[in-house]
Amino acid sequence: MTPLQEDTYPQPAVKKPLGNPGLWRVLVLTLFFIGLAVVYAVYGDQISADILMLVLGLLAVLGVFSLFGLAAGLFRLSHHDDGPALQNAIVDSLDYGAVVSDRDGRLVYANAAYGELVAGLDRTALASVPRLFASAPEAAEPIYRLSRAAQEGRRAVEDIRLTTSLTGENPEMPIWYRVRVQSLPAVDQAGGRALVMWSVEDISRDRAKQENIFLELQRAIDYLDHAPAGFFSTNGNGQIQYLNATLANWLGYDLAEFDTGSIQLSEIVRGDGSGLLLGGSADGQIKTEIIDIDLVKRDGTNLPVRLLHRAARLAEGDLGETRTLVLDRSKGADLSEELRTAEVKFSRFFNDTPFAIAAVDSQGRILRTNAPFMRTFDNERGERPIDHLPLSDFVSDDAKANLLTALEQANANHSTIEPVDAVLKSDEERSVRLYVSGIEDPDEQGESAIVYALDTTQQRVLEQQFAQSQKMQAVGQLAGGIAHDLNNILTAVIGFSDLLLLNLRPNDPSFKDTMEIKQNANRAAGLVRQLLAFSRRQTLRLEVLEVSLLVDDLTVLFKRLIGDSISLSVDHEAELWAVRADHVQLEQVVINLVVNARDAMPDGGSVDIRTRNVTEAEAATFNYRGMPAADYVLIEVADTGTGMSQEVQDKIFEPFFTTKDIGKGTGLGLSTVYGIVKQTGGFIYADSELGRGTTFRIFLPKYAHVPREAADRAITQKARDLTGKERILIVEDEDSVRAFSARALSSAGYVVHEADSGVAALEVLEEIDGEIELLISDVVMPEMDGPTLLGEMRQRYPDIKVIFVSGYAEENVRKGLEDDVSVEFLPKPFSLKQLAAKVKTVLEGETEDQADLD
Repeated sequence: MTPLQEDTYPQPAVKKPLGNPGLWRVLVLTLFFIGLAVVYAVYGDQISADILMLVLGLLAVLGVFSLFGLAAGLFRLSHHDDGPALQNAIVDSLDYGAVVSDRDGRLVYANAAYGELVAGLDRTALASVPRLFASAPEAAEPIYRLSRAAQEGRRAVEDIRLTTSLTGENPEMPIWYRVRVQSLPAVDQAGGRALVMWSVEDISRDRAKQENIFLELQRAIDYLDHAPAGFFSTNGNGQIQYLNATLANWLGYDLAEFDTGSIQLSEIVRGDGSGLLLGGSADGQIKTEIIDIDLVKRDGTNLPVRLLHRAARLAEGDLGETRTLVLDRSKGADLSEELRTAEVKFSRFFNDTPFAIAAVDSQGRILRTNAPFMRTFDNERGERPIDHLPLSDFVSDDAKANLLTALEQANANHSTIEPVDAVLKSDEERSVRLYVSGIEDPDEQGESAIVYALDTTQQRVLEQQFAQSQKMQAVGQLAGGIAHDLNNILTAVIGFSDLLLLNLRPNDPSFKDTMEIKQNANRAAGLVRQLLAFSRRQTLRLEVLEVSLLVDDLTVLFKRLIGDSISLSVDHEAELWAVRADHVQLEQVVINLVVNARDAMPDGGSVDIRTRNVTEAEAATFNYRGMPAADYVLIEVADTGTGMSQEVQDKIFEPFFTTKDIGKGTGLGLSTVYGIVKQTGGFIYADSELGRGTTFRIFLPKYAHVPREAADRAITQKARDLTGKERILIVEDEDSVRAFSARALSSAGYVVHEADSGVAALEVLEEIDGEIELLISDVVMPEMDGPTLLGEMRQRYPDIKVIFVSGYAEENVRKGLEDDVSVEFLPKPFSLKQLAAKVKTVLEGETEDQADLD
C-alpha cells in the first residue's frame, strides 16, 4: 500500500483502538475471579456454607452456559475483521489509479495503480489529482470543473488531452486521460469528513482506435462519393436519406447543401416512378430489381438511368429503407448504340405511358409493373406490397369474377377478350377499365398475360354528371313552360282578388272568401317558384346578408315547426362573414331543411343549426366533389333522425323524389333547395348514416366587398304614395292580366292605354303621338315579342321608360335586351301593391336599393 504523504497538506493523525478487544475481556474476567478468591481467603470464616455453595453453583452454571455458547457460535473470545483488508485488495487490483480524499483535497488513500502513475514524477510526496495535472495547461479548465464537483459532492467526468506527458516528455501521439470524481457514501471514521473518490485512467489507446475507425469511415464514404456510379437511399416516406457526390453531380445538386430528408424521391424520379420504387416485396425479402427509368435533373431535364434497386418490408409490414445503385444510360459503353437507344426508348415508353401495365403469371399474380400502375391503383407511396399478389385483390368483389374469366381466356390464348370495368377495392370512388392480352410463349419468369388498366374515374363522373344535367334540363324546361302559363293565371287571380279586397270591409262576409282565394293563389305561386328554383330560372333579389341574423329571426318559427318533442340548438361563430343571396329564398332553404329534419324524427330528437366560416385552406381539405377551394360561410342543419341509405342519398336532390307517404310530399323540397343554392353560387352536400341522423351542409361564397351602409342596413317599409298622373301603355296578350293591370293603375290615378300585342302597341303610340312616360309590356307575345317592340320604340322614343313583366326569370328576359340596363323587370305573379310600387319606383327614377330604403 502506498504511504500517505502529501506535499501540500499535513496528514491528520488517525485514531485507532489500543490492543485487541477480545484480550481485554479475558483480562477483566481473570481479575474478577482473582478478586473473588482474595475475598474468600480473607473472609472465608465469616461466609456461610449455603452462600458459598450458591456462588459455586452460579459459577458452574455460567461455565456450562459459556461452553454451550462457544460450541453454538453465539459468541467468540476474539474478533478478527477482514473487511478493510479485502477492500484494499480490491481497490489495489484496479488497472487505473484511484485516490480517496476529503473535499479539500487531503489524501486518505491511494491504490497501487495511482502510485505507479505518479512514480515517474520528481516529487518526494504523493500528489493529489489536481496537483498531478497542475503542470499541464490543457488540463486547467477540466480539472477546475472536477474540483468544483468534488467540493459540491457531485459526480463528474472529463476527458483530458495532453500533448506532453505528466513527466514533461513529448510523446509521438497525444495522451488522453479520463478523470472521474464522485462522493463516497461513508465518511472517515476518525474525523467525520465527507470523502470523494478520484479515478485517473489512460484512454489513449481507445482514442487512437476511435480516430482510426473514423478515418476509415471517412475514407469509405469518400470512395462511395466518387464511385463511377450513383447511389441513393430513401426511407419509407420517400425522403432521400443519402446520395453520393456522383449522383448529386449528375442531377445538378450541391452536396454541401443537402440535408437528410430535404429532397423527396418524387423530385428526382420522373412521372410515377417514385411509387414503383417504394413498392417493396410482399414477403419482406430483400431482393434486387433492375429498373430502366428517367431521373429528373435540377434544371428539369431528363437523365436516362438503370437502377439496381432494393426495397423490403419490415417485420411490422412498414416499408423499410431502400438502397439504389444508379447507372448512367446516357453514355452506354457495353452495348451497341442502336440497342442502347432502343432500350432507353422502351423504358421511357413503358414507364411514361398514361396506361397502367402489369405482367401477371398464369394464376393472375403480379410479376412486374410500370410506374403509372402504382398511381392508378392508389399505391403511389408504396403503402402496400404488390409483388406476387393476385391482381384480382385490387378490384371490388363484383368485378373479380369478370377479371378472373378474362385471365383464363388469356391463358387459353383467346384473340378477343372483352375489357373489364371495375371499381377499386381501396377506393370505391375510382374506377378502371382493364384490357387483358395473353402471351403466346411465356418467358422464364412465368409471365402469362399483360394487363393494361385505364383510369376511367373522370369519365364515369362526367357521364353521371351529363346524365344528371340532361335530366335536370328536361325537367327544367318543362317546369319553366308550365310556370309561364301558370303565372299568367295566378297574376289575374291575385290581382282581381286585390281589386275585390279594395271594395270590401273586413267584416264583410265576402272578405274572408276573397282572402282565401288570394292565399291559395299565393300558395300556388309558391309552388311555381319552387319549379323555377329547381330549374334555376327564377329571379333572385340578391342582397348582402348576415346569415346568423337570418337564422336567429327564424328561431321562433323553427320551434313552432318542430314541436315540443324535438330540441333545437343554434350556434354561430363570432364575426361571421357576409354573403350575397336572396333573403326570402335563403329563408326558404333553411326552413325546408328544418322541416325535413323534423319529419325524420317521428319519435323526437334534436336539431342543431350551426354557422361558421370556412377558409380556403380548410376547404381544400374537404372531399366534396365539384366544390373549389375558396372562402365560404357554412350553414349546417343536423338531426338525430333515422338517416338515409346511400341509395337514397344519391337521389335526394332529384325532382319529384320523396320518401314520404303518398300525399305528404311533392318531392320538390330538396330539389328546390338545391336549385336556390346553386343559383346563388353555393354548394350543398348531405352526410347521413342509417340510425345516426343526417347533416346538410350549405357552403355559400364569402362576399368580399361589403359597403358599410349595406351591411348594417335595416330595411323598414313605410307607407309610400303610390298614386300618379303619368301616362302608361300596357301591352299584354293575356286579357285577364291586362284588364287587372289597367284597372289597378287607373284606380291609382294614372292615364292608362292598352294593347294586346306589339303591333297594336305601335299603332296606339302613333295615335297618341308617343305621349307616354312608361311602357309596361309582356315579354312573350304573338306577332311581336317584348324585346322586338322595345327595339322599335327606342328608334322613335329613345327616352321612354320600360318595365317588362314575365313568368320567366329575369336572366332569360335580359338575353334579348343586349346592353339596355335601363329596362326594369317585374316577375309574375304580382299583386296590385307590387305593380303600383314598381311603377312609382321607375317613374321617379329610383334604384331598387333606394326604393327599399323608402
